Amino acid sequence: MSKLDPVSISTGTLAELNRELAPRTAQQRIEWALQHLPGGHALSTSFGVQSAVSLHLLTQVIPDIPVILVDTGYLFPETYRYADQLVEQLGLNLHVHHPEIGSAWMEARFGKLWEAGSDGLHRYNQLRKVEPMQRALRQLDVRSWHAGLRREQSRSRRDLPFLDIRDGRFKFHPIADWTDQEIGGYMLVNALPEHPLARQGYVSIGDVHTTQPLLPGMDAAQTRFFGLRRECGLHFDEPTVSAA
Repeated sequence: MSKLDPVSISTGTLAELNRELAPRTAQQRIEWALQHLPGGHALSTSFGVQSAVSLHLLTQVIPDIPVILVDTGYLFPETYRYADQLVEQLGLNLHVHHPEIGSAWMEARFGKLWEAGSDGLHRYNQLRKVEPMQRALRQLDVRSWHAGLRREQSRSRRDLPFLDIRDGRFKFHPIADWTDQEIGGYMLVNALPEHPLARQGYVSIGDVHTTQPLLPGMDAAQTRFFGLRRECGLHFDEPTVSAA
C-alpha cells in the first residue's frame, strides 16, 4: 500500500481523513497511521502529568517507536525520575535531545529570559524547546510525528485535528478527543504511574521556573508561562494572552 504524501495532501483531503478518523478508537487510529502514514514514526513527550497514556498506547502498537524528549536543562527533578520510571516500565526507546547552548551559558549571555516578559519567553522557548525538537525530527528522519495533545487541555487546542501537516511532515494526535476522565480511567486500568507532582496540584508540567500548581481562582492556562502564553511553540505558534 502506498503511503500518503504530506506535500500532495489538499485541505479537503485532510478534512476528509479527519472525518474518517473521528469514529475510531485511539488504537485503531494508531494502526491506521502505521498503514497510511510514511515512516519514520516518532512520538514526542514531556513526561508530564498525562504523558504515560500516549506512551503506553503507542508502544503497545509500535514497541520500538523512537520517543523524543527535549531536555531543556530546567525540568523538575520529579520529571527526570518519572522519565526513568516509565522508560523502565514500558521499555521506551528514548532519545533525549538538548539545546545547543547550555543553561549556564545561556543565562550568562542573555540573562534569565523567562523573567523578560513575553518576548523573553518566546526567545527562551525557541532556544530550549523548539530548536532541539526540530533538530531531533531531522536527525531521526521523522515524517510522521505522533503527540499526546488533547482538545480538552486548553482553549488553544480545542480545534485540534487528529491529523495535521506541520513543517512538511504529518502530525498525528490519536487521543485528541479524549476527556480527562478517559485519561484517568486508562491509567487506572493499565496500572500506569502518575507524575509525582500531580498530587501537589500541578495540572501541566514544564520547566521549574515557568510552571506552577493550579490554585483556587486560577485558570489552568495561568499555570504555565505566568499566563502570558498558552503554548511554547513546539506544537503551535505562540499566541500571547491578552492582558485585558
